[in-house]
Amino acid sequence: MGEIDPAFIQSIEHRPKLTFNDPGEIPVIDFSALDRGAVDLLVADIGKACEEWGFFQVINHGVPLNLVRRLEAAMKGFFDQSIDEKRKVKRDESNAMGYHDSEHTKNVRDWKEVLDIAVEDPMVISASPDPEDQELTKYYNQWPEYPPDFREIWKEYAGEVEKLAYKFLELVSLSLGLAGDRLNEFFEGQTSFIRLNHYPPCPSPELALGVGRHEDAGALTVLFQDGVGGLEVKRKNGEWVGVKSIPNAFIINVGDIIQVWSNDKYKSVEHRVVANSEKERFSIPLFFLPAHHVDVKPLEELTDELKNPPKFKDYNWGKFMATRNRSDFKKQAVENIQIHHFKVS
Repeated sequence: MGEIDPAFIQSIEHRPKLTFNDPGEIPVIDFSALDRGAVDLLVADIGKACEEWGFFQVINHGVPLNLVRRLEAAMKGFFDQSIDEKRKVKRDESNAMGYHDSEHTKNVRDWKEVLDIAVEDPMVISASPDPEDQELTKYYNQWPEYPPDFREIWKEYAGEVEKLAYKFLELVSLSLGLAGDRLNEFFEGQTSFIRLNHYPPCPSPELALGVGRHEDAGALTVLFQDGVGGLEVKRKNGEWVGVKSIPNAFIINVGDIIQVWSNDKYKSVEHRVVANSEKERFSIPLFFLPAHHVDVKPLEELTDELKNPPKFKDYNWGKFMATRNRSDFKKQAVENIQIHHFKVS
């Protein structure tokens, strides 16, 4: 990625300060409470974290750490290859799974390269954003030839982190006063995918961002990051605070869909990744996403026409995702679709 191209440069108001703000008390949730039978306490802690932060770190999560290390080594092996080798599995507008090195967030190019792999292969998704178009398409995973054990390691990791996502989904549901399995049905035929992120050293970290400011569009994100750091969360007062890396912890954040399902009780929080001039950074998010046919709307159990009317209009997840995917390959003339476009005025 060498010298910085103007496509990477953020507008002045969105450039990072490069001074580390005190992160405050970003909640740390200890999943060993499940083994001790302290489910009610854990549910209360998660509910509070979802309301006040939208982000928290999870320790004692049950994902084998040697498996995480193996995947980290495999992804480094992939990204250390030549650009020609990596582009053998390059994604395009007809198949959004694969390698990509020119992703845009808020119409500014991100200082990163990624490899996206679907949890369910093939991933079934709407063919176009057109509401009248009922055609479906399939995204197929593209597996790198190197490292040779990449596919095996990835599949083992995906199984473990998916279990963690479902465990968290159950706890979120309980924290909203719902049955633990209330939300599971939305993920039959899920469109979830795991992204392997590589952020090379950036010669101008004061101008560019690894990932520009955004909220996650899905239900939730389960992230493992290395010790380099760089993730920042925007607080209610407008300040950006760094998320200090806890060794071997996962970072989980609420996405837009849970914000809608909860009728604004839980918030999807804006976040970004700052670039580093000296060190490369790796991270592995699972974007936990429902099936394409799911109509996203506030849950009936959590709304009341008089006391707490729905704050969002319904939208179809597959069409939403198809609209979003258009901006991955070229700069758009207008703002990409967001949940605030579905806010009831």
